[in-house]
Amino acid sequence: MRRRPSRAARGLLIAGIALALATGHAAPAGEPRLGPETNLPLPRFVTLNSDKANARRGPGLSHRIDWVFLRRGLPLEVLAEHGHWRKVVDSDGAGGWVHHGLLRGGRAAVITARPEAPLRAEPRAGAALVARVQTGVVAQIRGCRAEWCELSVEGARGWAEKADFWGARADEAF
Repeated sequence: MRRRPSRAARGLLIAGIALALATGHAAPAGEPRLGPETNLPLPRFVTLNSDKANARRGPGLSHRIDWVFLRRGLPLEVLAEHGHWRKVVDSDGAGGWVHHGLLRGGRAAVITARPEAPLRAEPRAGAALVARVQTGVVAQIRGCRAEWCELSVEGARGWAEKADFWGARADEAF
């Protein structure tokens, strides 16, 4: 004979399902996941809106600080949402839960090509060179096509291949 779970056990089960949905562990296959708080796609890219942001082990001030981001405009990838908190990672995979007030929806890129990435006048390999951008530099993303994005950094504006930076997915165009 099966017993019906207690009210407390049902509450824990519902809370577990809600947490799985909030952290994106139960998304249906083939469908885009949407954040439960913002209804925006997960994962998605944002930028840091502060000179300093604590990344915590969990979504709340009572959780331990695991990492501190120290660069306004740094691109971050939002992986999950819970209340006013967003689980984010940087280009190195470091991160944690950050309060949503410290983030904004702008787009930026971190140059990952070594030793530098060429910015070109047009989105093609043979186009004229506009500038060379060193590894680790943060640039603003103005828009993206299939394999290229238009970036601006310190007065220079040009096109970079997506393989040369972190901050846009291969399938993104905007």
